[in-house]
Amino acid sequence: MRDLSPAFAAFDAYNNQDPNQESIGNQKLSKETLYGLRMSIWLNRYDSKAPDQVKLAARSQHIGRWEMARDSFPMDRTGYLKWRSQLAIHHAKIAGDILTNLGYEEELIEKVKFLLQKKQLRQNEETQLLEDVIFLVFVEHYLEAFAAKHTDEKVIDIIAKTLKKVTARAIETSGSIQVSERMGRLIGEAAKTL
Repeated sequence: MRDLSPAFAAFDAYNNQDPNQESIGNQKLSKETLYGLRMSIWLNRYDSKAPDQVKLAARSQHIGRWEMARDSFPMDRTGYLKWRSQLAIHHAKIAGDILTNLGYEEELIEKVKFLLQKKQLRQNEETQLLEDVIFLVFVEHYLEAFAAKHTDEKVIDIIAKTLKKVTARAIETSGSIQVSERMGRLIGEAAKTL
């Protein structure tokens, strides 16, 4: 059995450099460290037997995200897609370098990088598993704040696009997450578009 704790510690240490902080209880954590912890927690709840490469990809999903600001790309749809694409490559490189420095085997590292770039979504079970967990973390921890900044129509559109990328199981699981009345209504409206 492979010990992943050195990798998790190294990912968290890297993300601890994130200047953006979030409070959880009376503790402050860097935004991306907290995101990585939430990803690991949800992955364990959703699929406790997930392979090591998915566990590593989940924990490093947003590694170094603050280093590539959204506003460094054009603020239109094309710029957004380019930013997301470049971020995936950025995350994969950082995670790959950390895993290499820790002595993990090349085959595992390549699988993690593949997953972080979300290759073969819908065709690859592990990529799909990662996408499902990303969705569940978003619903539980980030959807309300996102929705507060946008119109109902925009939120419904984003949720609908997201629902098309995840499995029926993830959608069903998301129903167990406590959300506000507004969020429940918007998720319901988005689900009608499927």
